[in-house]
Amino acid sequence: MKVHLISGGCGFVGRNMVKRLYRTTQDKIFFIDDLSVGTDPSTWLDHALVGEKNGIKVYGQDERLYFLKADFRDVVHALSVDPEYIKKTYGLDFVDFGDIYHYAAIVGGRAKIDGDPMMVALDLSIDAEFFYYITRHKPDRVLYPSSSAAYPINLQTETGAIALAEHNIDFNNMGQPDMTYGWSKLTGEYLAKIAAQYYGVHITCIRPFSGYGEDQDLTYPIPSLAKRAALKENPFEVWGTGYQGRDFVHIDDVIDCIEVAMNHISDGTAINIGMGKLTSFRDIIELMTGFAGYNPEIKQLLDKPVGVHSRYCDMSFVEKTLDGKLKFQLRKECDAYMRQPFKNSVEHHVIKKNHTTKPSLSGCYLHGNYRLL
Repeated sequence: MKVHLISGGCGFVGRNMVKRLYRTTQDKIFFIDDLSVGTDPSTWLDHALVGEKNGIKVYGQDERLYFLKADFRDVVHALSVDPEYIKKTYGLDFVDFGDIYHYAAIVGGRAKIDGDPMMVALDLSIDAEFFYYITRHKPDRVLYPSSSAAYPINLQTETGAIALAEHNIDFNNMGQPDMTYGWSKLTGEYLAKIAAQYYGVHITCIRPFSGYGEDQDLTYPIPSLAKRAALKENPFEVWGTGYQGRDFVHIDDVIDCIEVAMNHISDGTAINIGMGKLTSFRDIIELMTGFAGYNPEIKQLLDKPVGVHSRYCDMSFVEKTLDGKLKFQLRKECDAYMRQPFKNSVEHHVIKKNHTTKPSLSGCYLHGNYRLL
């Protein structure tokens, strides 16, 4: 039985990866988070706490889920010094890891990226410790999540936006990414290439676009807008003009793509994960308030940070690189099966913090999905 390590395992993407690995493997999952942004496992795991071993909480009757509340930098530094650190400190035989998914990062939406860029720059310290460790104690496979924020901002303007393709990032001719968060992710991508080329690490990089899903925090736009629609906010406030657009992709599709990519990419190549569709925040508001049964006045908050105007991706490289392993499936727009759960949620005001519903948006708002064949 392998042991997989997930840093930032209680954040939005991390906890969804924890749950996916638990469902699809028989391996042990060791996830670490300091809970500065992530949420405690007791709030999102379907498995009971069955024990605790020297500070590591164990969930599930089969004892395959292990959670450590800690700063990942401290843990991975200790592992770099002594690969038996977990065994010696916590009494668990976690020495060699199968797959490592590195989601630990400081990120909190536009307010954090623009409001405290030096705090976000601490991601560099997290990644430095991480890459040093994996080049000394090579796991089977590594995932490094970069970001669509790594793309040059001059390609994402109101008048000059293009569908962002992987080749639009060229380390020999750099454009300016989105604030310190974008720079930190570019640095991580470069280190991933070094890890693969000079140290033989099997590593895959992804550039996910704007993810959403059932248990996403209210600091993100989709659940925030959904909740306000449920409460029939009027006037309906929107940051900026609301005509800014993003490429929204469901978390299940992100993880589907990760699973396939890690089987086919090992040299640090970065790939997009998105729908390839630009949708404005006003479009989302119109959809959600439509389900709520009202047509509010839109109040623009022009003093709020909005980031780039238009950010969406070109998925053609992914389709070619993964050689048909992913299939783009069109869904019927506003299919009754997909729309009813979200409609009910809005009508009954049951959209809660950290919870929105996939069927609502993937069926009625996004027009397609990447799915495994």
